[in-house]
Amino acid sequence: MSATGDLGERRGRTLTDDLRLTLADEIVSGQLAPGTALDETRIATRFGVSRTPVREALRQLAASGLVEIRPHRGAVVARLSTERLHELFEAMGELEAVCAGLAAQSMTASERRNLTEIHELLRDLVHAGDPQRYHEINESFHTAIYLGAHNGYLAEVTLSARMRLQPFRRAQFRTLGRLARSYEEHERIVRAIDRGDRAAAEAAMREHIGTVEQAFDEYALGGPEPSP
Repeated sequence: MSATGDLGERRGRTLTDDLRLTLADEIVSGQLAPGTALDETRIATRFGVSRTPVREALRQLAASGLVEIRPHRGAVVARLSTERLHELFEAMGELEAVCAGLAAQSMTASERRNLTEIHELLRDLVHAGDPQRYHEINESFHTAIYLGAHNGYLAEVTLSARMRLQPFRRAQFRTLGRLARSYEEHERIVRAIDRGDRAAAEAAMREHIGTVEQAFDEYALGGPEPSP
């Protein structure tokens, strides 16, 4: 990835978000190996920005476990713990399952229509073969379910957990055939929510997040799929 590759189309993201996503891609793909020093000044120069968004991006990457910030010594690329990552995915699956179950009971008619519209847009992106845009709209899909649960605290906690897993969830869309499979998993979730079937919505979402983890494992073992 070029130094400015992900900074070109921001689609409403902040500069810190762009820096975080670009660095996360390079870490997850292995371009930045464990132990690599992440000097704030060099990164700022590379992207033509101040050190402030760089510092915040590194802090957020540290929360995801991708970066280790050492007092008085700077930041380095962390060695990813597979056990820790599994724990995060496991917790994410349970949080999102609860959201989906509550959404099946609590979503208004307009919220259900909005979820369906987002789902249809994802179908179009499967056909277009656009993993980056699919990832962005996928976040809107999941956020719609969190909000549809009508539990503000649960939505806040789930969004926070998703932020920590975002680099890994984003990377798994580069595995062969993943967009189509993701859409099919979403289809089961949407149908359960539309039926008002709490148990089925919970089960479909829990299975979906488990498959996301498996897809990331495939990506980590096999490397990124060439861009379409």
